[in-house]
Amino acid sequence: MRLLVLGGTRSGKSAHAESVAAATGADVVYVATARPDHDDAEMTARIAVHRDRRPAGWSTEETDEIPRVLADHPDDTVLVDDLGGWLTRRMDATLGWADDGAAVSGEVDALVSAVAAHPGPLVLVSPEVGLGVVPATLSGRLFSDLVGSLNRRLAEVCDAAVLVVAGRVLPLSAPGVPGAPDRSTGNPAPSAPTHPASSTPTLGGTTGAVGATGATTESQGSERTARDLEPETGAENEPETGAESAPSTHDFPGLADVAHYDDPVTFPPVHPPSHTVADEARARQLVLTKPSGSLGRLEELGVWISSCQEACPPRPLERARVVVFAGDHGVAENGVSAYPREVTLQMADNIVGGGAAVSVLARAARATVRVADMSMSAERPGGLDDHKIRRSSGSIDREDALSPDEVRAAVAAGRRIADEEVDSGADLLIAGDLGIGNTTPATVITCLVTGREPVELVGRGTGIDDVGWMRKTAAIRDAMFRASGDLRDPVAMLRRVAGADLAAMAGFLAQAAVRKTPCILDGAVVTAAALLAESLAPGARQWWVAGHRSAEPAHSAALTYLSLDPILEHSMRLGEGSGAVAALPTVHAAIAILTEMATFADAGVSGKA
Repeated sequence: MRLLVLGGTRSGKSAHAESVAAATGADVVYVATARPDHDDAEMTARIAVHRDRRPAGWSTEETDEIPRVLADHPDDTVLVDDLGGWLTRRMDATLGWADDGAAVSGEVDALVSAVAAHPGPLVLVSPEVGLGVVPATLSGRLFSDLVGSLNRRLAEVCDAAVLVVAGRVLPLSAPGVPGAPDRSTGNPAPSAPTHPASSTPTLGGTTGAVGATGATTESQGSERTARDLEPETGAENEPETGAESAPSTHDFPGLADVAHYDDPVTFPPVHPPSHTVADEARARQLVLTKPSGSLGRLEELGVWISSCQEACPPRPLERARVVVFAGDHGVAENGVSAYPREVTLQMADNIVGGGAAVSVLARAARATVRVADMSMSAERPGGLDDHKIRRSSGSIDREDALSPDEVRAAVAAGRRIADEEVDSGADLLIAGDLGIGNTTPATVITCLVTGREPVELVGRGTGIDDVGWMRKTAAIRDAMFRASGDLRDPVAMLRRVAGADLAAMAGFLAQAAVRKTPCILDGAVVTAAALLAESLAPGARQWWVAGHRSAEPAHSAALTYLSLDPILEHSMRLGEGSGAVAALPTVHAAIAILTEMATFADAGVSGKA
């Protein structure tokens, strides 16, 4: 049995690994990768603490030659603590910091091969860098990438992996077992218990809970069978992408939208709102019957909408339009959301029926709502819209969200929806999001673009508990590693870690700017799409304002990156476009100020001396 124990600094990962090793009942060989340094008293003290708590009967080897130790002790329990220290020492020895780790790659390959071949009990401790602060330096990012890659490769050859956070142990599901769903209902399995000693496969080959003393108890969960490891099937659950049923424009009309553009992912230059009209609007604000600046943000919004319309005073908004982009995400099956994916279709019907929050807010704000089904797993006969790309995007922690053809089609679909709305007379656009699990790809994109760590930006989404938060953070970290080489390619990022809904939103927001149509951005998901829309069409953000600041921490990071200040601060996190629509009355008010408020001359009021 080979077990990989991941965790952040002071998480308790070493103590858990030691308890698992002790429970095997075999002789334990402890491989210590850290070395005492007489010039580093603090590190020397840490090493002493680890050494003092090890049982007297264990043998210790202070060495970097892990493959050699594994070969020398095929039947003993081997505990390696930890691989972050091992990698750092090997990088130092091979001058790997100067060659991006190329020289150490052979040693990494040898380590993974030795772990895969080891016949006896083996416990590996490694840092999960996504749960810790990594210095924002070249070496810090390199170390993060290398450890993340090493952990992923070791997880593939180990029998089990656990994540330790704050002393609590979270068993990680195996690839191909997303969220360990309950086959009788199709719903994800209940969250793992949050006890200090969660159920973990022991090195003896049985399933048990390992406590602080190393004793094991019988597992509370039902045992997985071979059938449980098989992927779900059925047209309702999986995209039809095999040779027997290749996707077509009959099943997925959105695939045909690429034909409307010479290059669906290349946008023409974005012309900024009129600076001349903006100056006219500022001048008009100075002669209205109020002290200059006394209406604060209302004055700024009036200037912005005037410059977008190239008219001062601006025209009242006659056809504000909300487009809610709906799509399911494979990563949701890993337990990153509090709701099952069938809620997506149910809520889409609720929006169309007028009972959702965005529907109510839109009526109050004189806007209309449309739902575009981009990638929902299920669908209404006849469809909600005619731009669907596929059924559910891929699970981004282990596979691409979209194929190359699908991402081009999704961006093109978003562009075409924007064109349809503008050609129909829309004078302001709002993008909304709908889809269980969509804050996970949104956070991945925001972390990658802004350079922030998942532990800083992962929120509670639909209301997940602590265990769900840990699962979500781990999935985001895995997805970030998969897309780490695509930071300068927004289309590649959309393909790898977004989804049809986010890709369509990015195309929608970019095309709206090309068509000189102002937009109000909603929360974390829409603003994540906006980050990539700005990359697709530089300058597009000048046509946007932020409707509100979401309670999701990733949203604030994205707004800061785009230099956008939210209109509202209501701690909303619903999505659907609800926060943007809630801000729409404020934009109406800003327009009314410039168009209807009297000037000092008109009202016979004395101006400022």
